[in-house]
Amino acid sequence: MLVGIDASRALRTPRTGTENYSLYLIRALVALDTPYMWRLYADRRPPDGLIEGKRVEWRVMPWPRLWTHMRLAWEVTHRPPDVLFVPAHVTPVMRRCPTVVTVHDLGYLYHGTAHRPLDRAYLRASTEWNARVARAVLADSLATRNDLVAHTGCDPAKIVVAYPAGAEGLAPVTDATRLAQVQARYGTGERYWLYLGTLQPRKNLESLIEAFARLSLEGTWPADVRLVLAGKPGWYHERIAACAAASGMSERIVFPGYVDPDDLAALLSGAVGFVLPSWYEGFGLPVQEAMACGTPVICSNVSSLPEVAGDAALFFGPGDTEALAEAMAQLWKEPALREELARRGPAQAARFTWERCAETVLSVLECVGKKG
Repeated sequence: MLVGIDASRALRTPRTGTENYSLYLIRALVALDTPYMWRLYADRRPPDGLIEGKRVEWRVMPWPRLWTHMRLAWEVTHRPPDVLFVPAHVTPVMRRCPTVVTVHDLGYLYHGTAHRPLDRAYLRASTEWNARVARAVLADSLATRNDLVAHTGCDPAKIVVAYPAGAEGLAPVTDATRLAQVQARYGTGERYWLYLGTLQPRKNLESLIEAFARLSLEGTWPADVRLVLAGKPGWYHERIAACAAASGMSERIVFPGYVDPDDLAALLSGAVGFVLPSWYEGFGLPVQEAMACGTPVICSNVSSLPEVAGDAALFFGPGDTEALAEAMAQLWKEPALREELARRGPAQAARFTWERCAETVLSVLECVGKKG
């Protein structure tokens, strides 16, 4: 069987959630012990060693614009694989092979004002297109599966949940020199609360800023404790910067930007706690990554996050800033609670691996590819 994969997103830099998903999942798929050939389609030449395997071949096809619906579509129409897998984008309009596609989330339904109108329209149209034309649909979580059924009319029989995982090889960092180096590089100070992800309204960072500012003014923690909002700016990120500036705590709120993957484990390990206050998450990879590093987690209790965090986090309703502040204060004041969550975290994170995800995806590709 010849499996074609749209690998274009795996080549994007800097990588965020969907790009990492593509890269890590493709690596895990080609590493499985199978007799299949893997044809990876890309719009640019991949870096040496990015994805390697005994039965991997690249089809590098540069194209100025509309690569998916023109160049990739032409390729899979004229030289079709037995099955085409699209892990992080949209299915080509034209193709002559069955497709399997991953739908990561339907966040645009739940917090529409966090998206620009054109982006929201594109997300809705591309998600509904994927759900309609794909032979099988992969969902990152039960929450996403349920959303697909409820809001796109997708046949539940063709949806399979394949839980992803976070960055590869994450583990607690205890080396004091390494921790200090990363803290100096990102300006965190020695004690800090951490958020990691794209800076956009859907992440509900205004509530986190408000809770941090309130507790700081109340003297819950010393004046050297900082709030670190790490990640690249997304749409409407200006709102978040404006909120920080208006909080009265701007000198204690740090925006270090994109985090180098080599620094991720140390940045997470050094935090007092990791906070993800999102209104919606299709999976919530940073929660899994924080738990893998033994960092206590506070996250909202909506969408997929209870699936991911299990009993290894404190939860709050994302519309309740007071509850978020109470959770942060509790975690700060109770060392035993921090230790317990740090103990539970790695075990919960270990439930999600790229190998398990790849095995689930492979079973779907086999079923679709062999049916033709």
